[in-house]
Amino acid sequence: MDMNRRHFFRVSGAGLVGSSLVAMGFSPATALAEVRQFKLASTTVTRQTCTYCSVGCGILMHSLGTGGKNAKASVIHVEGDPDHPVNRGTLCPKGAGLLDYINSPNRLLYPEYRAAGSKEWQRISWDEALDRVAKLLKADRDANFQATTADGLTVNRWLSTGMLAASASSNEAGYITHKVARSWGLLAFDNQARV
Repeated sequence: MDMNRRHFFRVSGAGLVGSSLVAMGFSPATALAEVRQFKLASTTVTRQTCTYCSVGCGILMHSLGTGGKNAKASVIHVEGDPDHPVNRGTLCPKGAGLLDYINSPNRLLYPEYRAAGSKEWQRISWDEALDRVAKLLKADRDANFQATTADGLTVNRWLSTGMLAASASSNEAGYITHKVARSWGLLAFDNQARV
């Protein structure tokens, strides 16, 4: 085939236009059916509930990490859960910004205690924190539990302490929380979702 300068430019121009159309999406279906590697393909997906308000939207947290002995997985992407009945994949601006909250250097990751009159917070273990809460609850209940009224009517109530439960838990967890609070004699029991 004899190719002159004019014919060369025609072939080159047609090739350039054709490749540009393919790059813009004008290509056959078989070419579009190829598998593409996305940034979330190798992540581990964890279903979670948003922590901001009482709506309880479902979120998907994508973490990246090898799972090795000294490797710690880090959350790299947060999105709404399309299968969750509450939000069906949508998130409010606060929920959409959860990635910044999770990776914030100011995020508190462990319990801290500040003694009365002190200006300093000290880090304590989870066991110490739970033991302290349990001891203070027991001391307050022992001091303020009222078994009967002055008339002799049995009331079994504890009025000096209240409980606020989380609304993002399931119906079963809410039922158990309610039973535990009532078994202690608590009357001041509330939930963000008014269980």
